[in-house]
Amino acid sequence: MAALIHSNLPGLSLLSKGKVRDIYSTSSPEQLLFVASDRISAYDVILSNGVPDKGKLLTQISLFWFDKLKEIIPNHFVTANIDEMPDEVKQYKEQLQGRAMLVKKAQVVPLEAIVRGYLTGSAWSEYKKTGTVHGISLPAGLVESQKLPEPLFTPSTKAEQGAHDENISPETASKLIGADLYSAISTVAIKLYNAASTYAESRGLILADTKFEFGLIASSSPSAPSSTAPTQTPSHPTPYIHSLELSPFTSQELILVDEVLTPDSSRYWPLEGYEAGHGQPSFDKQYLRDWLVQNGFRKGLESGPEGKGEGWAMSEEVLEGTRRRYVEVVELLMGEKV
Repeated sequence: MAALIHSNLPGLSLLSKGKVRDIYSTSSPEQLLFVASDRISAYDVILSNGVPDKGKLLTQISLFWFDKLKEIIPNHFVTANIDEMPDEVKQYKEQLQGRAMLVKKAQVVPLEAIVRGYLTGSAWSEYKKTGTVHGISLPAGLVESQKLPEPLFTPSTKAEQGAHDENISPETASKLIGADLYSAISTVAIKLYNAASTYAESRGLILADTKFEFGLIASSSPSAPSSTAPTQTPSHPTPYIHSLELSPFTSQELILVDEVLTPDSSRYWPLEGYEAGHGQPSFDKQYLRDWLVQNGFRKGLESGPEGKGEGWAMSEEVLEGTRRRYVEVVELLMGEKV
């Protein structure tokens, strides 16, 4: 089974090539084509060999959550049926089947909307030093992997391709995108996390933390629905999704964009055997990160073990172990065999 490392769609204009997704324009001026490749990254390193069908598994998970959470907030998803996509896309059905989504164009809010339900990762590192998470004070005496008293909204900047996101305080985030928009995003992000966490737990999974992304589109109705955002737009729109030109007099609707609640954007732990006070086995990319570190990865060696551009490649064992974790999440969440 071969991994799809690069999509190849001659005749379509490639707008952006991210760590995993390739984004194309379409003949529809208000729609884009998202293609999830089988690329995988860790520590901002894109491995030279991909994980077969990873893009299909990520797409399957996103579609599941977009549907499950659509009553909380609308999203950018239009269709995953290639036969319903523009004619220039249909010719690549064999390549795209199961890994492509047609989505609405949106002006992406330049903020990573991270929600944390448990004390782990960079949050645990900061708490050990200062007793805070993203500058938010927490009670003393908490231990690694402990469930937080309430889920925390902990934003970070949305960096340009190749740069690093930066954890910021709620106050800084509010200044970055405007207080009203920040309030709308932080409120709905917590609602999304709570709904997803409750469902995941019913399926034997702990959703320790996750990252959402939001965008603004022109409201489809003259009267603003409950999810309509303030007319203020972020001062630094993210370019990787081409922005709609929105009139300052147009109502703007806040929607959920990008991927949602996949192992690439979320930290899932098995519920069985969970015990606070130490790290947890996970279904995210921590397995791959650990392997990289064990094999000599450090800052400055992003280009390869020798730092000479040779790249990093997973061993067959690590590749299979990584794929197995993605499959397990799909099967646990959906209750069906992959």
